[in-house]
Amino acid sequence: MALETTVLLDGLGFPECPRWHEGKLWFSDMTTRHVMTVNLDGNPETIVRVPEQPAGLGWLPDGRLLVVSSYDRRLLRLDPEGLVSVADLGQLTSYICNDMVVDRQGRAYVGNFGWDYQNPAATPRLAEVVLVLPDGEARIVASEMAFPNGSVITPDDRTLIVAESCAARLSAFSIAPDGSLSGRRTWAQFDERGFALAWDRVIPDGICLDAKGAIWVASPGNTAAVLRVLEGGEVTDRIPFETQPIACMLGGPDRCTLFVLASTSQAESARVGRIETVRVEVPGAGQP
Repeated sequence: MALETTVLLDGLGFPECPRWHEGKLWFSDMTTRHVMTVNLDGNPETIVRVPEQPAGLGWLPDGRLLVVSSYDRRLLRLDPEGLVSVADLGQLTSYICNDMVVDRQGRAYVGNFGWDYQNPAATPRLAEVVLVLPDGEARIVASEMAFPNGSVITPDDRTLIVAESCAARLSAFSIAPDGSLSGRRTWAQFDERGFALAWDRVIPDGICLDAKGAIWVASPGNTAAVLRVLEGGEVTDRIPFETQPIACMLGGPDRCTLFVLASTSQAESARVGRIETVRVEVPGAGQP
């Protein structure tokens, strides 16, 4: 039977980076500059405003929120008195920071665009993944990445999988005890055209992992869809979208609700973003 989504919340700007946490879906509305939550009844709440645009979200072991601040390329922490800077990533990243995943020790893996892909005159560049420790120490742990975007960490904390949006692939790394990455390998390849901004192929953006080791992939573009993919590239499920699916997350009390965040415009005045849901058989696993 085909999977069909229903709208949980609309009227958003550009919702991104969903996380299921403490009984709610958390996400960044990038164009309104707000970190928000929504419960399963569709009731939203604004948590904090991030002036330089919020992106990836995660939590420290003590429960404090970490959020990527995109334009100024910082990792921020939400303390009781407000947002504070954990790390300045400006010297370690090629361009605007975007999504991240935080492990159970509070270590954050942060990606970036690489270049201004919306500017036709800009030269495409590969990018980095930066590791930020809870004390703010930061270093590059992966380079020559084709727009590193959504990321997941397997339940055993031993593997990081990163969506490379401009290479149509998911890449995996082994995680060392100190958080370093090694053994880069292709987890799934959707297209063989290499490093290119191509809208007519799978564009892995936000991703999430399920308990059978498959990954749900939000893919905007000309063939907009959310895909469930096995290691090696086999697609087991495909949910087509009329809008542009940007990110996805498995959540709900049993983690069998797939949340899909979608929008058709990044204009600051547009309010065409929404969150849709669908029930799936296999629950979420790992981080986030």
